[in-house]
Amino acid sequence: MAITMTEAAARHVRRSLDGRGKGAGIRLGVRTSGCSGLAYVLEFVDELAGEDQVFESHGVKVIIDPKSLVYLDGTELDFVREGLNEGFKFNNPNVRGECGCGESFNI
Repeated sequence: MAITMTEAAARHVRRSLDGRGKGAGIRLGVRTSGCSGLAYVLEFVDELAGEDQVFESHGVKVIIDPKSLVYLDGTELDFVREGLNEGFKFNNPNVRGECGCGESFNI
């Protein structure tokens, strides 16, 4: 089981953590949402929980709770710029379908 991050994503997260002045890494998870069923959740982590799984890419820790890991195994987190827009892109090999607006997905 593994979660990876591109260099671009790691650079963006590292800048954000440096700007905050603290943080152990970033948590990637899923929650029930949208018309397809699941949505990604990203948040800063200051302290690890005992059950957290930690993956490190390019010097940045990606923290996953065990329930989310089932849906996220093999995911690569990227940070992309398209025109004037920029944001995280989730390359998740487990996704079977997405809603039309791109807000949610199903496995």
